[in-house]
Amino acid sequence: MATAALKMVTLDSSDVRRDIAFWHAVLGWDVAHEQDEYGMLTSPDGLALGFGLVEGYEAPGWPNENGSKQFHLDLAVDDLDAAAQEVVGLGGTLPHEQPGETWRVLLDPSGHPFCLTQAANWG
Repeated sequence: MATAALKMVTLDSSDVRRDIAFWHAVLGWDVAHEQDEYGMLTSPDGLALGFGLVEGYEAPGWPNENGSKQFHLDLAVDDLDAAAQEVVGLGGTLPHEQPGETWRVLLDPSGHPFCLTQAANWG
């Protein structure tokens, strides 16, 4: 039996409204709350992604040999290259250094690394 259920992940942000717009476009989730200091998106499944303003926020580096990024999101897509280009068009960044052929590491507008992965690999 589980002790808890994950309902939301919250990311530090240098610009909450910009990050809400970016992730809303990437995920298609509803904007549940939006202000300068805090914002939240909600999925049809009841999950939430929050964004909290942190003054002086510094993005984790990529590549990240020191492990200071802490965690990242993995997003399943049908076509890695097409999805990566769409994300770049929405304001994301595709770093030159990549870990392999079955993943694409991208950075959101605040510099958080996240991965696009082949949906077929998830079963």
